Amino acid sequence: MAKPQQNLTAVEENFIRTTDERELTEKKYASSDPTQLYLREIGYANLLTAEEEIYYGRLALQGDGQARNKMIESNLRLVVKIAKQYRHRGLKFLDLVEEGNLGLMHAVEKYDPERGFRFSTYATWWIKQTIERAIMNQSRTIRMPIHVIKELNIYLRAAKQLHQDLGREPTTEEIAQKVDRSYEEVRTVLQANDQVISYDKPINDGEQTLLDTLSDSPQQNPERKTIRENLRLKLKDWMEELSDKHRSILEQRFGLGAYAYAIESKESFERVGSHLGLSRERARQLQNEALRQLRRVMEKHGVSGDILE
Repeated sequence: MAKPQQNLTAVEENFIRTTDERELTEKKYASSDPTQLYLREIGYANLLTAEEEIYYGRLALQGDGQARNKMIESNLRLVVKIAKQYRHRGLKFLDLVEEGNLGLMHAVEKYDPERGFRFSTYATWWIKQTIERAIMNQSRTIRMPIHVIKELNIYLRAAKQLHQDLGREPTTEEIAQKVDRSYEEVRTVLQANDQVISYDKPINDGEQTLLDTLSDSPQQNPERKTIRENLRLKLKDWMEELSDKHRSILEQRFGLGAYAYAIESKESFERVGSHLGLSRERARQLQNEALRQLRRVMEKHGVSGDILE
């Protein structure tokens, strides 16, 4: 029998080492556990370099199916990494991964490499959104009995009617009076629904709202409806990244946070300026500065600030 060659090249040594590691990994995960099987299946896909992201991203944007699949397969481990952050939140791990994969596929379809940010930055936002939405829907199913959901629908319909009648978001007390329930009962149900603060307060002196600056009416396009809902969930977090001055001017201008319902839209610039000791024009300038800063925050998270135009 011939002796094995002693002087191996670096390439040969690397091949042997990689093969040995793969065999050990396959033995370790050689089971019928679906999670381990999935992790083994996606474990060999190489991550894309920045140059490869641009190359495949351009092709995918033009409808190239192979490029699209390449970007998806190369980022499946990113989904797993993000999904791990949401364990023990009401969904099985593979369900979290499945939801995250849907977000990844959507990100690939929408990614434009010409905007200058890495795909992983852009995809992370979509992956988290789909996972968080699934958890929210699952958690609502678990925590809210049918009779509570029915009560909630009554309150929300009343709130919508009051909004139309009053020209502003109603208070909890006004909703309670409308539906002939106690204040505490209505407050408890609304809190259980985890309602976020309203970003639908009219701006300037017209009917446009802050959310309207982010997207068109959701009734016009299902895709825009999804984007609008995702932006609604994230807008509060983005506001926290603004400077105190800019966050305050937007909160007061649009009636957000602690200033909800405090300002009438027709006098908002005057009243905001008066509160801050500024002229109406200076308050308007500060709002524009704040919106520019908000665009920069959005772009940092992989969302084009152009949608604020």
